[in-house]
Amino acid sequence: MNIRKPRYSKDKAARMSSEIYDRDIRALVEPGRDGEIVVIDLDTGAWEVDTSQDAASGRLEARHPHAQMMIVRVGSRFIRQFRSGPAEIAA
Repeated sequence: MNIRKPRYSKDKAARMSSEIYDRDIRALVEPGRDGEIVVIDLDTGAWEVDTSQDAASGRLEARHPHAQMMIVRVGSRFIRQFRSGPAEIAA
């Protein structure tokens, strides 16, 4: 695995990924791939989409070994949801 240091602040990376997604990717993947993962290289604008974050990241990294990657879920701005408060236990 290639370990890379971020070249952008979290805020700047989020802005850049949103701009690239809205400008270049959204119309190509929505609504037909709802819920899938898009991995974007912030430096080149290259991207990959897959149901698997690992698969999409791996393909992008193979093409761009020094990619500054951000991840977007198609149809949502969120990848994971965190709950506040105690988890409910199913009976």
